[in-house]
Amino acid sequence: MRIGVLTGGGDCPGLNAVLRAIVRRADTGLDHTVIGFRYGWRGLIEGATVSLDRAAVRGTLPRGGTILGSSRTNPYKTEGGVERVLRTLQREAIDALIAIGGEDTLGVARKLGAEGVRAVGVPKTIDNDLSATEVTFGFDTAVQTAVDAIDRLHTTAESHDRVMVVEVMGRHAGWVALHSGLAGGANAILIPERSFDVGALCDRLEARHARGENASIVVVAEGATPVEGTMTLLSGEIDEFGHVRLGGIGGRVADEIRARTGFDTRTTILGHVLRGGTPTAFDRILASRFGVEAADAAHDGDFATMVALQCDRIVRVPIEAGVGGLKLVDPERYALAEVFLG
Repeated sequence: MRIGVLTGGGDCPGLNAVLRAIVRRADTGLDHTVIGFRYGWRGLIEGATVSLDRAAVRGTLPRGGTILGSSRTNPYKTEGGVERVLRTLQREAIDALIAIGGEDTLGVARKLGAEGVRAVGVPKTIDNDLSATEVTFGFDTAVQTAVDAIDRLHTTAESHDRVMVVEVMGRHAGWVALHSGLAGGANAILIPERSFDVGALCDRLEARHARGENASIVVVAEGATPVEGTMTLLSGEIDEFGHVRLGGIGGRVADEIRARTGFDTRTTILGHVLRGGTPTAFDRILASRFGVEAADAAHDGDFATMVALQCDRIVRVPIEAGVGGLKLVDPERYALAEVFLG
């Protein structure tokens, strides 16, 4: 069997661990050949391939990013894209395709299933917003990176009596903001699931200062939005999947805090720092488990499925279950964080 594999969407710590696991499982236990497609769906459109064998993945377990490269190319938004994908798969004699990605990448894999593409999905996103899996690899690394930064910002905030606004990734779901804020001892956490009132936020910070707590940490997800009419926002470009390119809410929040309270307020935008670097041990292991199960699913002919973590077991679910709806922060989890905010 010839197994194709691609990594799509934003890069993520643990991607190389998945590729390594697929190759090792295919080579050691299944006797299959693995062909990598460069730069996500763009590689299938352009026919850009690379052979993946044991030598190609040697030493990649601790390496961040993806040795295949990635992009946000959408075949359904590219003229003739779907037809070119199908021709590439036929030309390369691909028997099964493993797509590693988030909502958009796996959404394309699901659609291509109707075109006869035999696909298996591996959920990937630092945002942890894919349904049907308890957690995605990359999330643990992103949270730990954010917590390390927040820990450092506490000390400089305390030295200068400053408010530090920390912007982290999270377009629709605030899992990274919530977990890093909770673990990092933040005083306010702003997430996309709950519109925030900037006036109430400033009141909270002023109350802290009145108690003599002059240093505060505000963690804000990039997709957080204010209650309508309380603060102006800036718009951005649109990518091929219809998403606005976010970034800058942290600076806007800091400007409002500074103008309304007079407090010395600074901004740190972690952004792509959360995507890069060495994956944690947890993410390396989870990614490896996902990769092995994906290779097994391809071998078994169990297509239109996605591997997932449920009750500490790796299971297979329909791809639709993973991309049919986003997994958002539930009110109960946010209520837990509120105990420690302020």
